Amino acid sequence: MNVLLFGATGMIGQGVLRECLLDAGVARILSVVRRPTSERDPKLAELVARDIDDLETYESQLAGVDACFFCAGVSSAGMSEAEYTRVTHDLTLAVGRTVARVAPGAVFIYVSGQGTDSTERGRSMWARVKGRTENALLALPFRAAYMFRPGYIQPLHGIRSKTRLYRVGAAVVAPFVPLLRRLAPAAVTTTEQVGRAMLAVARTGYARPHLEPSDINAL
Repeated sequence: MNVLLFGATGMIGQGVLRECLLDAGVARILSVVRRPTSERDPKLAELVARDIDDLETYESQLAGVDACFFCAGVSSAGMSEAEYTRVTHDLTLAVGRTVARVAPGAVFIYVSGQGTDSTERGRSMWARVKGRTENALLALPFRAAYMFRPGYIQPLHGIRSKTRLYRVGAAVVAPFVPLLRRLAPAAVTTTEQVGRAMLAVARTGYARPHLEPSDINAL
């Protein structure tokens, strides 16, 4: 399987990249980044594209992928709806349309979030925008598309979030994660589980297009 990965420098993307590198069934990973990273592996190639909402120049390199894992994203904190829409909905759809055109046989997996509003009419701004993004992606002509909606994600294997607020929150929550797993196992997933679940869905599909934390953990 050839994988196209967006967001490999973020917390979720780091976990997904790790699982792709470890998976013997993944032959090649093309990671689209805004600047080169220090990650090196025979299976990994980096495509440096400063504007990922305009990938026309790189279409020949994107063609032929079997799966696209879109893990890029930002927090909505402090952002207006218009600004958050631009960097969440508009950018994601620009990538999705390009991938659907050059690799229509690909499976597209988008990292959304628990609580996303598929009706697009709820009170929560981020949930509306994410819902609109999910709906638009599901309408594109991929072989299949799936929306991952994780809740709290525990970073493993030395992975750290670039978002300071998440890092602080993770440090506070860490001592309680074992208890939380016992009391509410579906409430917590890990970067490792997200990566493995993505690979499983890319290979064999899933019964529903929206995957909640319990679905991710079960996979």
